[in-house]
Amino acid sequence: MSDAPEVKATSNGISPPNFHLPLPDRPEIITANIQKLTELTPNPRHRFIFKALVKHLHQFVNETSLTTDEWMAAIDFLTRTGQKCTPLRQETILLSDVLGVSALVDSLNNPVEGGATENSVLGPFYTEDAADVEFGESIASEGKGDYMYVEGRILTTDGQPIPNAIIETWETDDHGFYDTQYADRSHPDCRGRLRSDDDGKFGYRAVVPVAYPIPGDGPVGELLLLLGRHNMRPNHLHMMVEAPGFHKLVTAFYPEGCDYLRSDCVFGVKKSLVVNLKDVVDDEETRKRGFPQGGSFKLLQYDIVLLTEDQSATIRAGVEERYTITQDHKSNKS
Repeated sequence: MSDAPEVKATSNGISPPNFHLPLPDRPEIITANIQKLTELTPNPRHRFIFKALVKHLHQFVNETSLTTDEWMAAIDFLTRTGQKCTPLRQETILLSDVLGVSALVDSLNNPVEGGATENSVLGPFYTEDAADVEFGESIASEGKGDYMYVEGRILTTDGQPIPNAIIETWETDDHGFYDTQYADRSHPDCRGRLRSDDDGKFGYRAVVPVAYPIPGDGPVGELLLLLGRHNMRPNHLHMMVEAPGFHKLVTAFYPEGCDYLRSDCVFGVKKSLVVNLKDVVDDEETRKRGFPQGGSFKLLQYDIVLLTEDQSATIRAGVEERYTITQDHKSNKS
């Protein structure tokens, strides 16, 4: 006889509801019952979110007359999406990106006014291990692509410099790969962390970004093929800027002229973030900037304008108020 203690299955400790739920004899009762149970959610925001989720999810099932095979295929797809994730690859974020959800959530949560720089999607290739680089140093090892110098200022909406802002930046090499996509990655490359100086200025060496396909060897790649969509992103340079008292900015800059600007597979491009790269054909200036091979380089110049946390909160509150008024007006008309 085993001396091991007997283990029994136990509940989560929540009692049955104190109201009547009819046993379903029609599909709509299933929806009504889950909505009644969702009313028990203690947190008001969670309650609101899950009531809306259940409402629209059940509407979707009814509207599409979803079959059991289709539903099981969807579950398998979501399962494989999660299984594809690793510490260096985020397939779930990629799924959110290609469905436009990431871009929509970012835009709704980061409205701007007063000339503040607009946001763009974070994407699945940000890592926290970027090396610190000093002013004018390179984020890319030699041979990773054509030379590019990036410079500008970090400013408030009234044009005052923001010193010591933390700037994270990352990009692909000239083969269209991020460092995390190389199996033999031993250190961060084509990414770096720097700070603005006392005048809000920043500057660093990089490489000219190229258009690239998002990973196509997973469930998200299969989805794009199913939908008849390309998997290309226009060339871009990621930047994330933080400073005490200011709203964190996640953005990217897209050099003009790329064939994929208007059909970015993750919907990250905004008109204000399309930039012109200047050609600097001057060997002496190229070497002065720190590029060892000399020759020429591309110059990206852009001043980044941050909102304070208070400005951001005020703008977002105004957007939410206008949305509420619009929804109330629609409800009254119906």
